Amino acid sequence: MTMTRPLAVVTGARRGIGAGIAIELASRGFDIALTDIEATGAEPTLAAVEAHGARCKLFESDLGHVEEHAAVIRRIAEWHGPISALVNNAGIPAPSRGDLLDVTPASFDRVLEVNLRGTFFFTQAVARHMVETHSTHSRAIVTVSSVSVEMASIERGEYCVSKSGLGMLTKLFALRLAPLGIGVFEVRPGVIRTPMTEGVAGKYEQRITDGLVPMGRWGYPEDVARAVAALASGQLGFSTGSVMHVDGALSIPTL
Repeated sequence: MTMTRPLAVVTGARRGIGAGIAIELASRGFDIALTDIEATGAEPTLAAVEAHGARCKLFESDLGHVEEHAAVIRRIAEWHGPISALVNNAGIPAPSRGDLLDVTPASFDRVLEVNLRGTFFFTQAVARHMVETHSTHSRAIVTVSSVSVEMASIERGEYCVSKSGLGMLTKLFALRLAPLGIGVFEVRPGVIRTPMTEGVAGKYEQRITDGLVPMGRWGYPEDVARAVAALASGQLGFSTGSVMHVDGALSIPTL
């Protein structure tokens, strides 16, 4: 049964940027299906989503297990109905930062397995669902990548490679889904204050003070969430394949 509110699926939404996105979308009229590798600690996010009058449910899922994607999407659709928006947010950092010459095949494979391979095939599975179902709501796919799509960090090379692939993923799915009116977008956050960046917070505090970010501050999940929600809303009906930077001008080349 199709519900009145459109359904958004947000991957990696238990905390951090994903949680911010889920809450923002709920405030704009979406019901929310959250996916994450575990449910522990998701209670504040679920409560915040429900506070906006949204239905929400967390579906435990390891994005790297592509063989499980179809079943996860089927369970989500059975719970709610057709998916109107997908936000690809889930991802993992490099296991450790260090010399590019020391990156191991195991580290490389794990990061790409989740960040690129997992995201590609989850997007493919949701796109198939969208093709096969009818929705009265506008439909969109938004992938949260990183300024690392273009900005190289040699101490975490596998992460940069995984994120650069998401730029092409966006272009490919934008072209494939354009005839169906499904918008596909990419959001590239810069230095965002989340649990994932806590371990290097001191380093970035100093670099921001020294001028790394022209706007002179950290980004926050809410900054990314507002950008994602604008793209997922369907209001940009003749735009697709577009990239939005949420980085305080960090990625603008300067002399």
